[in-house]
Amino acid sequence: MSEESINNKENQMKGTSLNKCLTECEKGEEVIVIRVNAGRNAKTRLANLGVVPGVKITKTKNAPFKGPLEIIVKGSSLVIGRGLASKIIVKCNEACLT
Repeated sequence: MSEESINNKENQMKGTSLNKCLTECEKGEEVIVIRVNAGRNAKTRLANLGVVPGVKITKTKNAPFKGPLEIIVKGSSLVIGRGLASKIIVKCNEACLT
């Protein structure tokens, strides 16, 4: 089991925040970006769209069959592919643990 998985389990037990990738979030969840695990070009593209560490994101739509996700960042609606979304690590609050 990885160190991050162990930390996530400990955080769940304490009732604190949980880190996970954006694709694991449910529709309507508001989360905060922790980091982007991607190459320079992908990080630059996401930064140009406003997806940077510390920013709040709300996941609004989840297309079926592993399609793209719709998110709201700083009041703007964006659609990003699932592959890119899987590289965005976010922190959710206690509400998304239930």
